[in-house]
Amino acid sequence: MTADPAAVVRRYWACAEARDWEGFATTLSPDVVYRVPQTGEVVRGREAYVRFNREFPGDWHLVLDRVLTDERGAMTRTTFSVDGATMTGLCLFVLDAEGLVTEVEDWWPEPYERPAERAHLTELED
Repeated sequence: MTADPAAVVRRYWACAEARDWEGFATTLSPDVVYRVPQTGEVVRGREAYVRFNREFPGDWHLVLDRVLTDERGAMTRTTFSVDGATMTGLCLFVLDAEGLVTEVEDWWPEPYERPAERAHLTELED
């Protein structure tokens, strides 16, 4: 892979936050596939995926919190805010040899209360 996966996904997220859809598109393979396993949604192709993001409802914003990379791509953790709600997003990226994003798997875990039976084993963060 010629491109630095961390640089590619940082540009991907920076362009998304800036609503720079032309720049965002330059990070994507023409036949990129986007998946949301929790909802079963799949978006295929650069044009459709850019439109999916461009038309996402609400005044959303995101902060890139962390980037991890390996030989196939990257994983990111973001803080995503929309309409007063804040969520954590985990995204897995696969990049091709030219450094374009070919696959995105997007996870949106919901927070939940600590089970009472584990209270004696754990502490809560502030």
